Amino acid sequence: MKIANNPSAGIVTILFLLISLYGRAQSCDSLLVEAMREEGITFTHDNSVKLLMSGKEKFADMFDAIRQAKSSVHMEYFNFRNDSIANLLFDILREKRKEGVEVRALFDGFGNDSNNQPLLKEHLTKLREDSIDIYEFDPIRFPWVNHIWPRDHRKIVIIDGEIGYTGGMNVADYYLVGTEQVGEWRDMHSRIEGSAVNELQTIFARMWKRVTNEELTDPKYYQAKPSGDKMVGIANREPKTSNEIMRRFYVKALDSAKDSVKIVNPYFVPTPSVMKALERCSERGVRMDILMSSKYDVPMTPDAVIYNMKKLAKRGAHIWRYRPGFHHSKIMMIDGKYCTVGSTNLDARSLRFDYEINALIIDPETTRELENKFIEDTGKCDYMTREDLKKSQNTWHKFVGWLGHLLTFVM
Repeated sequence: MKIANNPSAGIVTILFLLISLYGRAQSCDSLLVEAMREEGITFTHDNSVKLLMSGKEKFADMFDAIRQAKSSVHMEYFNFRNDSIANLLFDILREKRKEGVEVRALFDGFGNDSNNQPLLKEHLTKLREDSIDIYEFDPIRFPWVNHIWPRDHRKIVIIDGEIGYTGGMNVADYYLVGTEQVGEWRDMHSRIEGSAVNELQTIFARMWKRVTNEELTDPKYYQAKPSGDKMVGIANREPKTSNEIMRRFYVKALDSAKDSVKIVNPYFVPTPSVMKALERCSERGVRMDILMSSKYDVPMTPDAVIYNMKKLAKRGAHIWRYRPGFHHSKIMMIDGKYCTVGSTNLDARSLRFDYEINALIIDPETTRELENKFIEDTGKCDYMTREDLKKSQNTWHKFVGWLGHLLTFVM
């Protein structure tokens, strides 16, 4: 009645309602996409995503896809461990070369040399004799210290320019059988088809040119076809070109979260800006669940992780410790609306120095699938209160955790 008697007031009321509705429409996923587009990430809408929840699933799916390759197989890994799973992969690649399929592979020098079963010179010679083009990024040479950073920590596979794989797994038996040191070695990967695969190929081609000086410009390498309706963006961290991309993604994602955040990340020693975003998120009432491992493969890391978990538990975060061993996955889910699967650890090495890659998947269905797996994994966890975390360390380990906190900038 008031609107009818006062048209101006009615118009103002309608405008206010429209603005209010627009504000509500700006959900966490749209805000995140908008922010990451400003950072240079391209999102495409015609993708399919298959989550591979274990080493067994990843290698079975990927090896089957490679066996069906018709044109090219491109691989970029931190390392290929010289063991049975890598040998099986190389045997499959040898067969594909006999069929005329091009095979190109890259691995990181530090990743190889720090591996307790590295590829040796004789292995590489034999692979090249079998027409497999395999090269090492930044081999470790005297005076060694020059080669500490940056490392190529990415995991990328592209088959026929149409199928892409990325995630947290290298090529090693321990993703299947674990290790004596840490027990079960859990990790996750994703298979992507659609336009996002062209971005994976572009990233691989850039590194391939840097290492070999060969340009991969033929359209046959960029054959991605529409395969679904999922929105995917590829976040590629490269020194000097996109240094801050993953740090900014984590900060923006956490700051835009409204309801829930779930995280699995093995080396949980965030840089200060990411740690503050985690604290802000928990303090404003967002439900935060973080899964940590019970065992680790790097000294000092366990105590530094617990140091950070205690700070977050104090602010209301829910902390879970994975009993079977080492959960090496690098995943995050926000508000049940979008998620990320990739190679980026929440530490300075990944966020500030190394080459990293993450798939940003803006899709509730995929996110729900990942959340369900997270919930299933909590059934294998101990719930850790702040007091539980305190009791898990003696005085020495508390000191080590504090020291690790001070060394966050290099861990």
